[in-house]
Amino acid sequence: MNDKLVTNLLHELEPVVEENLERHLAITKNWNPHDYVPWSEGRDFAFLGGEDWSPEQSRLDPVAKIAMITNLLTEDNLPSYHREIATQFGLDGPWGTWVGRWTAEEGRHGIALRDYLVVTRGVDPVELEVARMAHMTAGHVVEKNMLEAIAYVSFQELATRVSHRNTGKATGCPIADQLLARIATDENLHMIFYRNLVSAAFESAPNETMRAVVNEVRDFSMPGATMEGFARNSVTIAKAGIYDLRLHHDEVVAPILRKWKVFEREDLSGDGAKARDELGEFMEALDAQATRFVEQRARLRERQAARASS
Repeated sequence: MNDKLVTNLLHELEPVVEENLERHLAITKNWNPHDYVPWSEGRDFAFLGGEDWSPEQSRLDPVAKIAMITNLLTEDNLPSYHREIATQFGLDGPWGTWVGRWTAEEGRHGIALRDYLVVTRGVDPVELEVARMAHMTAGHVVEKNMLEAIAYVSFQELATRVSHRNTGKATGCPIADQLLARIATDENLHMIFYRNLVSAAFESAPNETMRAVVNEVRDFSMPGATMEGFARNSVTIAKAGIYDLRLHHDEVVAPILRKWKVFEREDLSGDGAKARDELGEFMEALDAQATRFVEQRARLRERQAARASS
């Protein structure tokens, strides 16, 4: 996508950004991270004369613990995400206002999650800090054009919502469940904002937008994919049903594609039409892959249950 088209689209979408920013501010509910943290459970660590963390202090389900750490470290890279979207969208006008607002809202997520985990001693705070330093030092850099960026975050925000919501349910802690449900609500509103921008982009540049969507669906990965142990942890999270291929297909990608009516559009030609054909083939393959995964997981659980009862 050439620079002139990017510049034109940024200007053309500015009224849509402003409209959706106003909509977002009208329906979003401000909340305070400290309200979701059980401060009465807090106590000093050894540095201040208390007791350092030990594994038996955590009451979190082991898989939920992995998911919460993964989610938190992903949120920690917010400075890199801010840089990326500020570079893509600029800091002037409605685009810049949205960049700042989105960053401020996302910042609450990391604050609340870390406070909860440290106060409740849900995870080793030393290991968590080591992982944070490593992940943030590596940062997050993407090579996307503007259309790919807004297509990507449409899917990514919804994926994050699903992951946070299911992690909360898996924790076994009502407070964590409440907190993660609150964060998931934010992520859903962010998804709607970006999804609406892509809808508008389809009207202005259908073929280029279709290609961008296909690129992001086909090459999708979560922003935390570069953290150490992410692949291993993702398998654990998928086996637990917190976030897996079935959820990715059914609750993230397919609903957004339906909203954009990508398979019903009559304004595609050339590379746009070709891209849609590629998308249809990819979605069929993803659906089949998701089905195989669910079947394999079911067989694994049956074997585990049989061994446990023998």
